[in-house]
Amino acid sequence: MEEKTIDGYPYTYYHHFKFSEKEMKLRSEDFYEWMDKRRTVREFSDENFDMSIIEHIVKAASTAPSGANKQPWTFCVVRHPAIKKKIREAAEKEEFDSYNGRMSNEWLKDLEPLGTNWQKPFLETAPYLIVVFKRIYELEEGGHKHQNYYVQESVGIACGFLLAAIHEAGLVALTHTPSPMNFLSEILNRPENERAFLIIPVGKPVETFVPKIERKPLDEIMVVYG
Repeated sequence: MEEKTIDGYPYTYYHHFKFSEKEMKLRSEDFYEWMDKRRTVREFSDENFDMSIIEHIVKAASTAPSGANKQPWTFCVVRHPAIKKKIREAAEKEEFDSYNGRMSNEWLKDLEPLGTNWQKPFLETAPYLIVVFKRIYELEEGGHKHQNYYVQESVGIACGFLLAAIHEAGLVALTHTPSPMNFLSEILNRPENERAFLIIPVGKPVETFVPKIERKPLDEIMVVYG
C-alpha cells in the first residue's frame, strides 16, 4: 500500500473505536469509579516484581500528548539500593530544611492532617523509584540547542498518565517533590538539558495508615457554559 503524506510528512490513519452513547456512559463511569479508588501512600512493601510491568507503565506514560510532539521527558527507573539510599539522604536534607524554616506556618498546618514530616523512608523501601526529568531542549549536532515547547504542561500530562497506569497495574505510588531537586541530576548523572520534575516511588501496598480525605464535589470543580 502506498504511504500517504500531508505536505510531504507521512501519516497513518488511526481507527477510532466507536461506542454507543450507553457504552460511553458505562465506560466513563467505570473508569471514574476505578480511579476514585486510587490513593497516595507513604509506606510500601519491599517486595520486588518484574521490571516489564514498569516498562509497560512508562510506555503508557509516553503516549501522552506534547508540544510539537517533542516528547520532552525522561523516566529514570532506579532500583539499585545504593542509589536509592543516596537519593533518600539528599531528599531528607532538603525536606528537613523545608519543615524547619522554608515552609510557612499555614503550609505546615495544612499538612498536619496528612501526617507528613521530613523523613522519607519510602525512597529506600519502594522497589522502584521513577524519577521524571523534563527536557528543556534537545542537543543536536554542532551543539545547537533545539527548543522544546510547553515542556511543563507536557511532562505534567505524562505524569498523570503514569499515575493512572500504576493504579491500573494494581500498584501504588506517591508524588514526591523535594525542593530544590538539583541533587537528582548529580546523583543520576543526567545531561544539562534535563531538569528534575518528580520522584514517584512505585510498589505494592502494605496495610498502613492512610488519611481519610474527601474529594471536592463536581459542582465545585466543573463549570458548564451553554
